Amino acid sequence: MRAYGAPWGFAGGWAIDLFVGAPTRPHADVDIAVLRADQEKLRRALAGARVDKMVGGSRLPWRATEWLTPPTHELHATWPDGAHVELGLNDSDAETADWIYRRDARIRLPLSRAFRSVGDLPILTPEVVLLFKSKAPAAKDDADLATALPRLDERSVAWLRDAIVATGGADHWVEMLSRRG
Repeated sequence: MRAYGAPWGFAGGWAIDLFVGAPTRPHADVDIAVLRADQEKLRRALAGARVDKMVGGSRLPWRATEWLTPPTHELHATWPDGAHVELGLNDSDAETADWIYRRDARIRLPLSRAFRSVGDLPILTPEVVLLFKSKAPAAKDDADLATALPRLDERSVAWLRDAIVATGGADHWVEMLSRRG
């Protein structure tokens, strides 16, 4: 991904662990966030891997000339040595330079804030990662919020709280964020 040439970052639980600077729990996979608009660059970066898209719960090959549109947003790349990553296509607005939450286009964040670096490793910003997890959080997601929350700045906490309220996410997360804010 270093030669990818477009915004990307580790996502999911690994993004939280990178944000806090230490592994906090076991992870079943590696998630990477990219922008939907950069599919051609992504295709070149994944040369040599088998790449499948998720459609209706099924893995189907991502055809060489196919442009993925919503609601398709998940890709799986597997290399001959067995290495595997899951990639999430994130939506953005080229005019406003905003990241757009795929579940509710009202929720936006400047692209300059949607990705950040931890040392030399890029991540999808924790508030975005946690927003995705807030829909129906499992115990590991609650743990990720508890891990990241003390390290989030006030602007990130407020944005996440407001986004969860607007999208009807987990009430107990709103309570935790409100206590912090």
